[in-house]
Amino acid sequence: MPRYWLMKSEPNVYGWDDLMAEGEGTWDGVRNHRAKNNLAAMEVGDQVFFYHSNIGLEIVGIAEVSEAGLTDPTDPEGKWAAVRIVPKTKLPKPVTLKQVKAEPQLAEMELVKLMRLSVSEVRPEEWSIVLSMAGI
Repeated sequence: MPRYWLMKSEPNVYGWDDLMAEGEGTWDGVRNHRAKNNLAAMEVGDQVFFYHSNIGLEIVGIAEVSEAGLTDPTDPEGKWAAVRIVPKTKLPKPVTLKQVKAEPQLAEMELVKLMRLSVSEVRPEEWSIVLSMAGI
């Protein structure tokens, strides 16, 4: 059974369109211990919401973990984690942070509770609600 995650990226640095153009991207450069632990817990096949942070503030697509258990190639000491992801689908309707915060059933979502966390876990029921909000 796959697990569900949310990864944040600034679209002017690396956005959904960049991942689509590459076909597969490495999620690296994370320097937060909880986010690192989330990356380390990921397995191939896990599903990921791709979230545009700073500009847009919205969930725009779904990706899938294609390679897990990597050491971050940007870390010369080798103590930080990374994964590779592939784009699966762009959401028919992006789901904004404002919409997530307005949905009472998502009040405990890590995106809401731990706003600064760049890689967060999404519970299965939260995943389903967001998909519904996106028109899926």
